[in-house]
Amino acid sequence: MKKIMMLIVALCGTLSLAAQAPEGYQFTDVKVIETTPVKNQNRSGTCWCYSTLTFLEAEILRAGGEAIHLSEMFVVRHAYMQKAEAYVRMHGHLNFAEGGAAHDVTEMIKEYGIVPNEVYTGMNYGTDLADFRELTPVMTAYLDAVIKAGDVTRRSLTTAWKRGFNAILDEYFGELPETFVWEGKEYTPKSFAATLPIDMDNYIDIASFTHHPFYEKFVLEVPDNWMWGQVYNVPMDELMRVIDYALEHNYTIAWGTDVSEKGFSRTKAIGVIPDMDPKSMSGTEAERWGAMTAKEREAAAYSFDKPGKEREITQEMRQEAFDNFETTDDHGMVIMGTAKDQNGTMYYKVQNSWDTVKPYDGFWYFSRPFVAYKTVDIMVNKKALPKDIAKKLGL
Repeated sequence: MKKIMMLIVALCGTLSLAAQAPEGYQFTDVKVIETTPVKNQNRSGTCWCYSTLTFLEAEILRAGGEAIHLSEMFVVRHAYMQKAEAYVRMHGHLNFAEGGAAHDVTEMIKEYGIVPNEVYTGMNYGTDLADFRELTPVMTAYLDAVIKAGDVTRRSLTTAWKRGFNAILDEYFGELPETFVWEGKEYTPKSFAATLPIDMDNYIDIASFTHHPFYEKFVLEVPDNWMWGQVYNVPMDELMRVIDYALEHNYTIAWGTDVSEKGFSRTKAIGVIPDMDPKSMSGTEAERWGAMTAKEREAAAYSFDKPGKEREITQEMRQEAFDNFETTDDHGMVIMGTAKDQNGTMYYKVQNSWDTVKPYDGFWYFSRPFVAYKTVDIMVNKKALPKDIAKKLGL
């Protein structure tokens, strides 16, 4: 009898544990669009290139093409030359840094073509992964010296400075291939780009800000937009509709966002916007939060121990965060699916370029409020737009 009672007690304990809510966030993928493997940008601020090329590689797969790893550094190297010219032309009053935008990639491919990563890794400095810790200060110092010489002498710049800068690029990235053989055929970068089943003219940038008219294009005022590329402007609700519609129709999205938020956790691989206002809650939850100090509320909200209530995002909140530098263009990723947590709340599944790290092997989950609040801009195939929005944009 004693053994039977002990068994019953043990069983009850097991059932009790099973009935408890699981710890942390428990995600179940709902829709996952095929992409190429997760990359590793390592010690380089070139997420804009890694994410946009992953987006384009997914577009190739969607169009029926074969999986391919396109060369990030081929694009980065060409962008650096154009960025250097703009930096000198602006007497250094331009953001010459590692950052960029999705349209940098499509514009470089339009102008120069593209090559497979196996043809041009762009790592001619003794490492297997990108590392710009030496490269960036070397390039900046060179260009600043050129600018200073011109400003002091008030004379024309020498005819050598561009060749000198290009020589630096050659030494760090390697000389650019004029022709190459791929799968038994010879190509130039442009002829290879022409074989890909995608058209760079099909990709557009979209944002949502009230300091410019909706349904018109404007130059997005962020430091990394050195090219002064234009984006289409739509209301926040329509921006979210574009994202949802694209995913529903098997299109991925290149996503420019801000990961400096407290609601973004590198270790948990999630992004949320917790609601810490007791007035928005009810019952015992409101009482519990109302009894906390501001410091205690923040600690509880960003503990990431379980899903909780999130803020309701408005267009005005987005704009205020952007105007106050609370939303900055500091990272690019690819939205490539949807998921639900244990409460049935929807999230976006996102592919990052920080290697196949735990807990989700390089994939991340962001709540709908996070995406609505912290999206700086997106790039999407214009064929993936809802018809009414495409019409409003004149597409």
